[in-house]
Amino acid sequence: MGWLIPYMKEHKRLLILVVLLGGLTIFAASALLFVSGYLISKAASRPENLLMIYVPIVLVRTFGIMRSVSRYVERLVSHSFILKIVSRMRVRLYEALRPQMARFKTGDALSLFADDIEHLQDVYIKLIFPWLSALLLYVAAVVALGFFSIPFALVMALYFFIFTVLVPLVSLLVMKAKQAKQKKQRAAQYGRLTDAVMGMGDWLFSGRQQAFVDDFERAEQKWTELESAKRAFARSRDFGLQLLVGAAVVTMMSWAGGQSVNGEMAPILIAAFTLVLFPITEAFLPLSSAAQEWTGYAQSLGRLEKVEEGKTEPNIIQPVFVKGVPALSFEDVSFSYSETEPVLKHFQFSVPAGEKVAILGPSGAGKSTIMQLAEGFISPQSGTVLVNGNEPDEYISWEIAVLNQQPYLFNTTVMNNIRLGSPQATDEEVIEAAKRVHMHDYIESLPNGYGTVMQETGARFSGGERQRIALARILLQQTPIVILDEPTIGLDPVTERQLIDTVLEVLDGKTVIWITHHLAGMEKMDRIVFLDNGQIQMNGTHEELFQQEKRYRQLYELDMGVV
Repeated sequence: MGWLIPYMKEHKRLLILVVLLGGLTIFAASALLFVSGYLISKAASRPENLLMIYVPIVLVRTFGIMRSVSRYVERLVSHSFILKIVSRMRVRLYEALRPQMARFKTGDALSLFADDIEHLQDVYIKLIFPWLSALLLYVAAVVALGFFSIPFALVMALYFFIFTVLVPLVSLLVMKAKQAKQKKQRAAQYGRLTDAVMGMGDWLFSGRQQAFVDDFERAEQKWTELESAKRAFARSRDFGLQLLVGAAVVTMMSWAGGQSVNGEMAPILIAAFTLVLFPITEAFLPLSSAAQEWTGYAQSLGRLEKVEEGKTEPNIIQPVFVKGVPALSFEDVSFSYSETEPVLKHFQFSVPAGEKVAILGPSGAGKSTIMQLAEGFISPQSGTVLVNGNEPDEYISWEIAVLNQQPYLFNTTVMNNIRLGSPQATDEEVIEAAKRVHMHDYIESLPNGYGTVMQETGARFSGGERQRIALARILLQQTPIVILDEPTIGLDPVTERQLIDTVLEVLDGKTVIWITHHLAGMEKMDRIVFLDNGQIQMNGTHEELFQQEKRYRQLYELDMGVV
């Protein structure tokens, strides 16, 4: 509850004012119908003098205006409260998330900022404010009825208890499982859709675009079914509440009629007491709808608290690379997407620590699949993938950094973007990383230097400059394994060659796996592996393959423009 209670304490005066204004609004609505009922009954009795109903007429106008004014002021104050705390929450989340941004998928980060913060906003507007106002009204109404009849006040207290506590609690328990499943599916859809957009090329290359669409539609259908079940329950519950309102009205009418027959109440007050129930119960009815969303609110709170806990020192087991053990190895690995032809078939492959290996092959040959298996994003159907002798998991995967086709750069300063590689890095370490990728002089030439805002996705920088900044970020990560996923795609030949030279220069001593379609820079690699149909077709140095493999020589000459 660290994302709710502290803000309520910090702005307790505003909170009290919101609750009082909410109670005043409901009181004005109740008083309006009470006086209206009295006025109608009094007018129907044909009073001898118009002055006898003049005061009720004035009160009807007064309470009508009061209800509108108090509701307007309540909305102003409550939205002021919400804007204050939500702005603080977003800053707090950003500060907690920034040091860990490199560990989050873009879809997860968007879910935190968009979905979870919005949930916390809703928990105030839809649950906390209305429930506190309803609680205030509950007590006031029962106390007021107690002046007329304590037994009847207890009966109405039971009705109000069902409205404000029992039905909301039942709604929460019934909807809990559905809410949990729906929240999980929605978060997964965020990540699935974002990953698909970012990696559209991989889907097309692997020929699995239809499989993705089918899988996405199945997930959407499950989400829709859960939503339909929620709506069906809500309709049944709301119908039951309306029946309960009717029962409360009949109970009030019977009691008021009995009081009138006994001479303890004027007959003209029967309609007044009956009508006053409608605005009171109207204030209670939304509580059940709000309570059923608590599971979603609680999950959002849990995710935010987990992110903030990770801000300090994440509990990550750092593996020690063992001498003589391959940095990366695939042992008899087979993998296929859905029921399609296997992408990898009994695949055997290993990379010694410190070796620079290029993986070539046509689209759909399995290059991207190898990368995802190494990072632990997917698991093989058979065989084993090992990172330093260990199967990749959420800890081991942090030993692998990836420089892909379109590294994500955030709408913040150059300094902050590079520092994402190591949140604890000093300004001097960030500048040193920029120097190593030959970006320092250019950054310093900008009007704001390292304080220059890069804009979303680094739009104000060229493709080669974006890649160099992403490379500086990787240098700060200090991972022993670096995967290069088509980092030069879309660059002109001159920029491509310069970037290749820079990448291999600064990554000297690390294990480098370069996934590419192009053969530029192959002569600088320790080994070249050519994949086709899920198997290694060629394996050797550039010189060996150029001399011994006619297909490789033709591809190299074609790529290099050799006639």
